[in-house]
Amino acid sequence: MKIDTQIRHVTKPGANLFLELGFPPAEAKRLQAASKNLINDITQLKEQLMDELAAWIEQHHLKQADAAEIRMVSRSRVSDVVNRKTSRFTIDTLVEMLSRIDKPVRLAIGR
Repeated sequence: MKIDTQIRHVTKPGANLFLELGFPPAEAKRLQAASKNLINDITQLKEQLMDELAAWIEQHHLKQADAAEIRMVSRSRVSDVVNRKTSRFTIDTLVEMLSRIDKPVRLAIGR
């Protein structure tokens, strides 16, 4: 059996994917705005968690290799945290890394 892997359509960068999926224009615009807001919120949360991790490393004057050993991750993962590479982490992973250094994370809902 042959698997069809032919690419038939590529969404251009910046295009509204929801519009291309066939949603009515108003709904596509609303869905795109909502997804951008969600992505921004998640990115901000990851950045806050990474800021805490990086501050801890700096506060303790640790080299990345030492911080990696304490947090039980690779040195490259510590580098990714220090350099704020948010796309390489889930929120769960960052929370777990913080818990390993006795920095519990509390979630507050609402403003």
